[in-house]
Amino acid sequence: MSKTLNRKIHIICFDVPYPADYGGVIDSFYKIKQLSNEGFEIYLHIFHYGRKPQQILTEYCKKVFYYQRKTGLLNALGLLPYIVKSRKSQELIENLKKVKAPILFEGLHTTMIIKRDLFKDRKLLVRMHNIEHEYYQELKNSENNLIKKLFFQIESLRLKRYEKILNKVDFILPISTTDSTNLNEKYGEKVKFLPAFHSSDKLHELSKKGYFGLYHGNLRVKDNIRTALYLIDIFKKIDFPFIIAGQTDNTKLLSRIDEYRNLSFIELKNDAQLIELFHRAQVNVFFTSNKSGVKLKLLNALFQSRHVIANQKMINGSGLESLCIEANTTDEIITELLKIIDSNFTKEILAQRKKELELYNNKKNTEILINLIQA
Repeated sequence: MSKTLNRKIHIICFDVPYPADYGGVIDSFYKIKQLSNEGFEIYLHIFHYGRKPQQILTEYCKKVFYYQRKTGLLNALGLLPYIVKSRKSQELIENLKKVKAPILFEGLHTTMIIKRDLFKDRKLLVRMHNIEHEYYQELKNSENNLIKKLFFQIESLRLKRYEKILNKVDFILPISTTDSTNLNEKYGEKVKFLPAFHSSDKLHELSKKGYFGLYHGNLRVKDNIRTALYLIDIFKKIDFPFIIAGQTDNTKLLSRIDEYRNLSFIELKNDAQLIELFHRAQVNVFFTSNKSGVKLKLLNALFQSRHVIANQKMINGSGLESLCIEANTTDEIITELLKIIDSNFTKEILAQRKKELELYNNKKNTEILINLIQA
């Protein structure tokens, strides 16, 4: 590990990073935890807009500051992206001034202060969870509501223009290899690929076979609801138990699950419940229409469960392609499921995972991050 040069850091989060139950905050929370374990004095700044303050964060941070995100129509107007303008805070600036230390921005969302050139004497690092203008273009393409479609298109254009602010920072830290290549073409050597941080320190060794197929996700998110409904039409054709797990109040989804004897819904209340499902599942099925970022739930399944079937958009740029069975159409998913439900989870599969998941070794990636902070 690097010699101690500066063990203080400011981290600015776009949302409350606990519970670690969706992509961006999973990466943020376990990054905070790893830096804390390495003796960093963390000053954590959080923009909140629905998720509650969390006492657990004080266990890893010297101080935790909360700022109310300024949502609403007024902040959706103008040339600045809404996700950036709604996170403007003079209080944040004053708190950053009190402790001279490098600043890690979680996403373009939190970079408003860079625009004002107030901290040119600090080391500035930006974690890129997505290429944001591409992400919003994806949202536009999958949206049916015309007003939301227009908003996503405008936000995408604003983000593409705003992204040039990255010229002012020391390091850009993309989360996927695809994003790393894209950003490197624009910003050169300051782009440093940094794989996602996550909850698993090692692979879980399992018996040869599981008992059911599993799809899980936040079922309050439109893309996940759409995926679940799509997979129901596949699962209903196969004589094997399938569980759809998550949190939802979508009555259409729940009633569709109830129509079929081999399907069931489990409401996820905590991480331990999900881990138990992983350990008992024979196959995890993932499908997305949104290709941005690295899907942390895919990584979690590879560490904790058996077989994984996923479409190309789910695995692209993750470095996990060889560990998954790719299936992109209904017929392909059905074909692969019929093979997998009777297949053993072998020692050879486990050995390959151990080798290739070394890319996502939290301790090694923490060392990379610390070297950049202290460079």
